[in-house]
Amino acid sequence: MPYKLKRRGKTVWRGQARIGEKTIQRQFSTKKEAQDWELNHDQPQPTVTRSVSLLGWATEYLAYCVRYASKTTNDKANVFRRLFASVSHETQAGAFDRKQALTFLQAQFQGRSGYAANKDRKNLAAAWAWGADYLEGFPAINPFKLVRKFPEAREPRYVPTEADFWTVADAATGQDRVLLLSMLYLAARKGEVYRLTWADVDFSRSQVRLTTRKRQDGSMEEEWVPMVGELYDVLLAHRQVARNEWVFTQTVGRHDGKPYTENRGFPQELCREVKVKPFGCHAIRHLTASILARADVPMVVIQGILRHKKLSTTERYVRRMETVRPYLECLSGGQKRTKSVPKMNPPKAVTSGGL
Repeated sequence: MPYKLKRRGKTVWRGQARIGEKTIQRQFSTKKEAQDWELNHDQPQPTVTRSVSLLGWATEYLAYCVRYASKTTNDKANVFRRLFASVSHETQAGAFDRKQALTFLQAQFQGRSGYAANKDRKNLAAAWAWGADYLEGFPAINPFKLVRKFPEAREPRYVPTEADFWTVADAATGQDRVLLLSMLYLAARKGEVYRLTWADVDFSRSQVRLTTRKRQDGSMEEEWVPMVGELYDVLLAHRQVARNEWVFTQTVGRHDGKPYTENRGFPQELCREVKVKPFGCHAIRHLTASILARADVPMVVIQGILRHKKLSTTERYVRRMETVRPYLECLSGGQKRTKSVPKMNPPKAVTSGGL
């Protein structure tokens, strides 16, 4: 836009034009001349829209995900590996559409399961939303969210009986037995137990500090949980033979003495040795909730013990149908009660003369 100024007592108009990264100026007698010159010479630098490849998107997102637990980050990395086995990693994000997303997820549904396809869909949709928020030039339309969820046929998690759990616990020795009792009495997640250091075990107050990353932003939360007498005793005995600051350490291989990140086959191998139906570590947490529910512990108290944010999550743990069983007992013997009810004679018709 030209502007006027005084030069040696005269009014002149100065035009400005941008050519590439440089700005040039020139003076004219009239505003019209300056405007015409600007129109003919102004060549603004073209706006360059950044193009993001799928690989660039995945790399940036996984670098962001280091805030989460290692298992979560590995799960997300594996999703991208599967995606890039189907789609070129050099594909530009703007060229990736819902049809390609559907093709990939449909293959997961057919080759793996509906649950697996939906899990990949959830992870990739979250990654795409992150890219739209943080990567310049990344498409806002989320192709994975546009694909509808797939039908799932999931088997319920097997939760052992108390008798089966104690059969395994009584057969376990050393660190394995301490692990099993810690998971039962603390209602702890596997990662929470494996992260324990001796600084987290306060024998003077009979409490254990559990830390978890099971939060949306990946931040670590901690909470002190009471120790029951039996757990106190086994942890105190285990403390006497501790090798370092970690409560539970690996005992073989190149990671000997280091804390667990994975403990494959535990406690399933112990279950097979004593001929008990195998169950996993997380099933022990469900078992704790079920034992408390059968003892008529209020659901809100169980929620606090499990450290759930939502009561609905706790209700899933204790199997909702078991909590309504006492109320369904009132339906028992319904046929007998029906037979004992005397038949009622139909009412006589009322005539107008009877009014």
